[in-house]
Amino acid sequence: MKYNERIREIREDHSLTQQKVADVLHIGQRTYADYESGKTRIPIDNLLILARFYNVSVDYISGASNILNEYPKE
Repeated sequence: MKYNERIREIREDHSLTQQKVADVLHIGQRTYADYESGKTRIPIDNLLILARFYNVSVDYISGASNILNEYPKE
């Protein structure tokens, strides 16, 4: 699964709007929508913020793995 599909899936699983997630990232809703559509690549620092926010591993949120692990505590 591609990361843009994964971040949409996780957001929807948490019943969050694009605006709420954009607020977490301190970006506009349109920018976040571009991340989900694959129009714009998500910066690694924002990917890390989302992984921490959703408590999932970077491998999972990036689509590199389909195994749902928690974000590392340390």
